[in-house]
Amino acid sequence: MVWGKVAGKSCGERKSGINILYRKVSAISLAVALGYALSPLPAEAQSFRFNSVQVEGNQRIQTSTVVAYTGIERGQAVSAGELNDAYQRILDSGVFETVELVPRGNTLVIKVTEFPTINQISFEGNRRLKDDTLGQIIESAPRRVFSPSQAERDAALIAEAYSVQGRLASRVTPRIIRRSNNRVDLVFEISEGDTVEVERVSFTGNRVYSDRRLRRVLETKQAGLLRAFINSDTLIEDRLEFDKQVLRDFYLSRGYVDFRVNSSNAEVTRERDAVFLVVDVTEGQQFRFGNISVTSEMPEADADQFQSTLKIKPGVVYSPSLVENAIDRMEGLAVKNEIDFLRVEPRVTRNDRDLTLDVEFVLRRGPRVFVERIDIEGNTTTLDRVIRQQFRSVEGDPFNPRSIRNSAERIRALGFFSNADVETREGSSGAQVIVDVDVEEQPTGSLNLGGAYSVENGFGVNIGLSENNFLGRGQRLSFQLATATETDSYVLGFSEPFLLGRELRFDLDLGLNETDSSFSEYDTKRVFFQPALTFSTGERSRVRVRYTWENSEMIARDPISFEVDDPSTPDPDDTTTVSFPSAGPVVSSEIAQGERSTSSIGLSYTYDSRISGLDPNAGFLVEVGGVYAGLGGDNEYFKANAKFVAQKRILNEEVTLRATFEGGAFSWQGNGFSRSVDRFVLSPSIIRGFEPGGIGPRDMSARDPSDATFGNYDDFLGGNYFAVARLDAEFPLGLPEELGMRGGVFYDVGSLWGLGNVDTSGSTDIRGADSSLRQVIGVSLLWTTGIGPLRFNFSRAIQKEDFDREQSFDLTLQARF
Repeated sequence: MVWGKVAGKSCGERKSGINILYRKVSAISLAVALGYALSPLPAEAQSFRFNSVQVEGNQRIQTSTVVAYTGIERGQAVSAGELNDAYQRILDSGVFETVELVPRGNTLVIKVTEFPTINQISFEGNRRLKDDTLGQIIESAPRRVFSPSQAERDAALIAEAYSVQGRLASRVTPRIIRRSNNRVDLVFEISEGDTVEVERVSFTGNRVYSDRRLRRVLETKQAGLLRAFINSDTLIEDRLEFDKQVLRDFYLSRGYVDFRVNSSNAEVTRERDAVFLVVDVTEGQQFRFGNISVTSEMPEADADQFQSTLKIKPGVVYSPSLVENAIDRMEGLAVKNEIDFLRVEPRVTRNDRDLTLDVEFVLRRGPRVFVERIDIEGNTTTLDRVIRQQFRSVEGDPFNPRSIRNSAERIRALGFFSNADVETREGSSGAQVIVDVDVEEQPTGSLNLGGAYSVENGFGVNIGLSENNFLGRGQRLSFQLATATETDSYVLGFSEPFLLGRELRFDLDLGLNETDSSFSEYDTKRVFFQPALTFSTGERSRVRVRYTWENSEMIARDPISFEVDDPSTPDPDDTTTVSFPSAGPVVSSEIAQGERSTSSIGLSYTYDSRISGLDPNAGFLVEVGGVYAGLGGDNEYFKANAKFVAQKRILNEEVTLRATFEGGAFSWQGNGFSRSVDRFVLSPSIIRGFEPGGIGPRDMSARDPSDATFGNYDDFLGGNYFAVARLDAEFPLGLPEELGMRGGVFYDVGSLWGLGNVDTSGSTDIRGADSSLRQVIGVSLLWTTGIGPLRFNFSRAIQKEDFDREQSFDLTLQARF
């Protein structure tokens, strides 16, 4: 009687071009086993007793180790079942290719064939993934025992790595090459295949939102003209699952509580180089908030006080994020009022008749559980305090699961870690929990190379070096270099997001700006030093206080020369050169002031309703600020500005409407005269259709009042006041979405006026100091490409002054590579 079985799966063996399978049980063993199977069954269970055990075929594994696997002691009575268990234990050790147990009288003979050891591992046919990358994926390794099943699993892991890149047709076959001394070379033969692109993404069952709008939500994109630059147009299974969740979140945030994804089918073309993705959805009905109420089960929690924190109003489209924000505010109020262990439970009642959801926020007492400690692991570079700063709870505080979840999101949002898991477990008692934070560091430094183009500054190159986690302290250190045809900028920046351990952001910028603009008759040079503090004053508002010291200079260019007849000689061919300053009297007087220093303090306030706003399709932004210069230095003035932006999406979010109102005022307080670089100068980003400095007060004095031959100056001077309104509409053009093109129309109206405290003693013709309006209409082409967004503006001024400088075309490009 023989107990024998082959271990593991079969794996191809490559030798002299012939594939050979691992041999099975020997023919002799098979015959013996077959003979035993055909023999008459014994009348009772057979037992064995062995005085010795003999092991044959082992080379690396010691005999005593094999005997120990059996668990059979010398002289012990062993049944057939126990002998089979011994065989199974040897096989399960995973080091033998075949195992046979042969009883020979009082001797048990164990015949084994060891798996070979791996001599080396190599990859053939791989181009997209390097050997080092594949070596980190597989678990097989040189000098380890070869396992066919492990080799098959490694092949599956390699194929999965290719499928993540969209190469679904990849094939991986493990082969072995026999070497001496029971060694093998393991070779993975790889056929990478072509990238399977998503040729088309379509939806069925959607009635409210178009396919075009839903495609903008998905991470998976259709293959377009610039598919060589885009990685999101390949079919990746994990991305499809993510897209399903994104779709659910999109509809749920817009009140479609019954939305579901029925299926997502990817049909591969016959050539297996593209797929058609069809997503079947059920939208359901849109629900709005109904009755909103707060009830309290805790005597110390006043329901009316907590009701006052609610921003949700009946009739607003239902969104889970609004409910979460309301709970956060109420729990924050509980902490402020020192009410511990308060939990807010939202109870939703559905009203199908009027499509509303009544929400009752119940204030109840949660379990008395405290945070025992916060354990952080895996941060080899980042300091513990950087991670702890993201927690609103510390050791000894009442445990709040929602607060811990929010802290986990803040840790992930830092961008310092490739993976961040935050979990809780029971502490030293049932009333305490331990928060475990397990993070995995990732590189936080970056080198950005980019190109930019604008009509104002021409082509330029941007180089940025930044370290977002400087010395593991969570600080940002950066250097930005931007060079364009007419401007150069060098800025060194430093940021500390948690100054003194509080939610107080500190920024420090040092920089040098130089301009050589064709739109002005002088060059500029500015050196500045600017520290700033930023802190939140509410859920959607923040205040920024900054100090600025700068030294600026207006630099004259070479004089303008004219060749004229020399009046001192009768020969008409004799000429003389007449030169005039490059700038007019006003700018020349400003240039004559030389270098001037400014020491100023600034304050700005920002309110952005788009941050956790009530309506995901509408929002507004308010920015107001002021600067006072006069804390030392040469200049003294007050400068104020305000900006209001309102935006709304209509027609099922296909069309975006935007209105922007912006204005400012400048008041000179010091002795002497202000300069053009101190006053407001409008650029095309503020009012389109005109060059930088193209509207507003201008010095157009004659170069020589006695001789019109030499013409007039044309210097923009800036203004003390400005007001601009910009109205925009963006919409689809009906072109294939993979082109990434949208259209737009705009209307701008505004003015720049006022010119006080200016040396006009030598000027004879100042124009544009009044508040006459300029109006511009235009169309835009917005093109989202793989190298960056392009915006083409074509404009026409329908109301302007004769001396204004128009700019009918504007192109802006910002690319990163």
